[in-house]
Amino acid sequence: MHNRIKTIRMIAAVAALGAVVLTGTAQQPAAQTEKKYKDQGEYDIYNEVTKDVVANNFTKAITDLDAWKQKYPESDYKDDRTLLYISAYNGAKQFAKAVDTASELMNRNLDTVFSDPKTGPGNVVKVLFNATVAVQQVPNPTAEQLAVGEKAARQLLDYNKKPEGVSDADWATARTQLQAAAKQALLFIAVAPGNAALAKNPADCPTAETAFAKAVQDYPDQSFLSYNLGRAYNCDARANPPKAPEVAPKAIYEFVRAAVLDPSLGKTTDAKKITDYANSAYTTYHGGEDGLAELKEKVKGSPLPPDGFTIETAAAVASRKENEFKEKFPQLALWLGIKAQLADAANGSQYFEGQLKNAAVPPLKGTLVEGKPACRSKELLVAVPLPDQQGAPQAEITLKLDAPLTGKAEPGEIQWEGVPAAFTQSPFMLTMETEKAKIQGLKTSPCAAAPVKKAAPKKK
Repeated sequence: MHNRIKTIRMIAAVAALGAVVLTGTAQQPAAQTEKKYKDQGEYDIYNEVTKDVVANNFTKAITDLDAWKQKYPESDYKDDRTLLYISAYNGAKQFAKAVDTASELMNRNLDTVFSDPKTGPGNVVKVLFNATVAVQQVPNPTAEQLAVGEKAARQLLDYNKKPEGVSDADWATARTQLQAAAKQALLFIAVAPGNAALAKNPADCPTAETAFAKAVQDYPDQSFLSYNLGRAYNCDARANPPKAPEVAPKAIYEFVRAAVLDPSLGKTTDAKKITDYANSAYTTYHGGEDGLAELKEKVKGSPLPPDGFTIETAAAVASRKENEFKEKFPQLALWLGIKAQLADAANGSQYFEGQLKNAAVPPLKGTLVEGKPACRSKELLVAVPLPDQQGAPQAEITLKLDAPLTGKAEPGEIQWEGVPAAFTQSPFMLTMETEKAKIQGLKTSPCAAAPVKKAAPKKK
């Protein structure tokens, strides 16, 4: 759709020139000794066709051309008639027929076909321009039609024989716009195979990837091509899940590149939507925005992702961070794993009874919150806070001691070995039995002396 809209705009701009080189009006073929009308009837039917074209009555022009061709199949003006067919088909919006008919002339040297120095250059331009325009309007052009259109566009891009009757200034203006039309056609032709591959049911994702990748390399400044290449990679990832780790990052690369180059995709869509989509594609896949700014810089340097390009998945990021956490805080990681299973509302109690209760647990580390009772405690309430946790730690483990402490337990970090004995989910509390000798880092202070009770005064 993006390319077709731009094509229509380009056609309108070029047609607005009004120069004789671009009009559909046919001129009478110049009289040459080697070319003659068969009879007055052929001359009359030619005149009738030209009247049809001048009046923009292209349907009638095609009918009259068919009559001319049927009655005079071997006319000396067969090539001129083919040119009139091309113009009439284009005017009647029968674009596929216009391209197919143009191929009859494109297989030959057009300057030789139309060799008259007065009318030849104008006729050559008409053939090339009509074929260039028509191929972009064919809904599903074949490979052969695309080849004809590409050949016409490339010749139009380079053609510089000024038609007779056109001033130098008008020709310079016309040539600039004709070249723009040719470039637009070449862009359309580059995109068409990819669009056709994605439109298939099921889509031909690899073909779309190849077509759009080539188009992106040929036209690196066109953001809509990067966006479509991203769509092709996404298509492949969905159709072939085993390939997703390889192609999904490439899709994100191209979406981000489209958003960085021109998120409006050539002023055809809402720029914010494309930017938001590209950002979301990255953060959803990666699990966060870290690295996105660097990627936005990277895509400016290359239309395609470099070999081996990848983006770490959210699952891989989580696994990596988990391993780093375990390596840095092994005892905390052990406890968090136990706690997660205990906190499971559906299976926590079953986990405790079946696997944890009375089992030997590796040494754990936590923060002593308080002892119960405060002096000569028999139980210790312990919290296991996260490294960056704010606020007062909440006790979640009770240590039942084999013997009371001799003093008052002081808050601080301790390490212990114990055996799980009881558990409640609400409030969350795991009770472990341990020995004082198996607690490291425990600090105590002397218990404060009990206040001396004064004897009651004697009654007199």
